[in-house]
Amino acid sequence: MSEKEKKEKKEEKEEKKIIVDEDWKAEAQKEKEILVAQEEAEKKKPQEEKQARGPLPQGNFAALISMLMTQALFALGLLQVKGQEKKGGDLEMAKYNIDMLETLEEKTKGNLTKEEETVLANTLNELRMGYVKVAG
Repeated sequence: MSEKEKKEKKEEKEEKKIIVDEDWKAEAQKEKEILVAQEEAEKKKPQEEKQARGPLPQGNFAALISMLMTQALFALGLLQVKGQEKKGGDLEMAKYNIDMLETLEEKTKGNLTKEEETVLANTLNELRMGYVKVAG
């Protein structure tokens, strides 16, 4: 190969690098724009979800009991999410939630209103019966 041919090949290689480099820059810019658009969409999404959810109820003792009871019912398989297939019970998780309510009953003894005591006692009785039914 002559010096002239070597020089032409070298120039061709350099030109290709420039073309590839420009393509890479354009591609990177497109990806950056897509990511910015996705981030903006994600920022808007939580606001829309909050509006669709509505206000949360006041946090109180009855709400705490209700939350633990709901978890226990899900674990027992007695409460299902609409549209989902029926799942078997998780007795260990159900027992944990019932135990949490029992601990709450023990630690708050003498500090609850009559109504709160009744709600807690009735909830525990219902969950215990549900546990026996599922376990048996």
